[in-house]
Amino acid sequence: MIAAALLGLALVVYLIIDSGAEDVAHAMLSVGWGLAVIAAFHLVPMCLSALSWRDLLPRSSRLDVLSVTWIRWIRESINSLLPVAGVGGDVACARLAHLCGVPAKQAAASMVVDITVGAATQLLFVVIGVGLLLMRSTAPAVLALASAVLAGIAVFIAAIAAFLVLQHRGMLALSARLAGGVLRSERLSAAAGSASAVDDAVVAIYRDRIAFWRAGLVRLIGWAAGTGETWLVTQFLGQPLSLLDAFILESLGAGVRGAAFMVPGQLGILEGSYVVFGALFGLPAEAALTISLARRVRELALGVPGLLVWHWIETRRLLRRSLDEAS
Repeated sequence: MIAAALLGLALVVYLIIDSGAEDVAHAMLSVGWGLAVIAAFHLVPMCLSALSWRDLLPRSSRLDVLSVTWIRWIRESINSLLPVAGVGGDVACARLAHLCGVPAKQAAASMVVDITVGAATQLLFVVIGVGLLLMRSTAPAVLALASAVLAGIAVFIAAIAAFLVLQHRGMLALSARLAGGVLRSERLSAAAGSASAVDDAVVAIYRDRIAFWRAGLVRLIGWAAGTGETWLVTQFLGQPLSLLDAFILESLGAGVRGAAFMVPGQLGILEGSYVVFGALFGLPAEAALTISLARRVRELALGVPGLLVWHWIETRRLLRRSLDEAS
């Protein structure tokens, strides 16, 4: 994972140099104070994804909107800035939800289903974007790109379908038993009982179809709302895209982010994809890179405070435990 991050960083540097470092710097300066507006706007899709997850929590201990929003903020901060393969923030999110009063098994179950909802709606968002792209143009380059994206989508649809089946077949309990057997760990084998309770809670969430489909709809709207970030960057750059073109570009970028979840921060891959996709809309390389770099600035602006808040919460909890044990 560290090697992937270093290679990604090297690719970012290469793309900036190849596109003209001075031109890229000038483009970033053109955005200027608009970076603050872009960062503030991200609160919209972030809140929508938080509300989507809230629908998956048990009604008896469902957190308020403010609580799910700040937990989602910390979750995004961890997944964006730490090398945790895009899932470390999900584990921390379940833990924070439990600390806020959600039963542990239901907090964990909500995360499992939320990951599924997020992946499924992200794929749907990409499919819509590809459809709009094909309606916009049927040039050979567009058809080749659409074919490659759709082939990737087919693979991920199969993976999500398999993931859904496993969730209904006791995935976590089976994983705990297999891990306990392979590692010869009695502790892991004993954890199969707790994992089975989480499996039951996962199935219970799927049975609440109204809440589940509402969560999916809100999450899809959240993906679409992310279009605003791309649109704003191009406005501040003085090379405005229409909302439709921004939607297509954002959806294709979302597809790349989903496929490259193992690469920390999708370093290099995201930048390269924006250069390739941006060319379809007549964006020069430095402008396409600026869209990606503006996203990086937003991740830092919101993510670093999120990590500090998370550190403060965990440190305070450890100090409190130490004091309790000492007394």
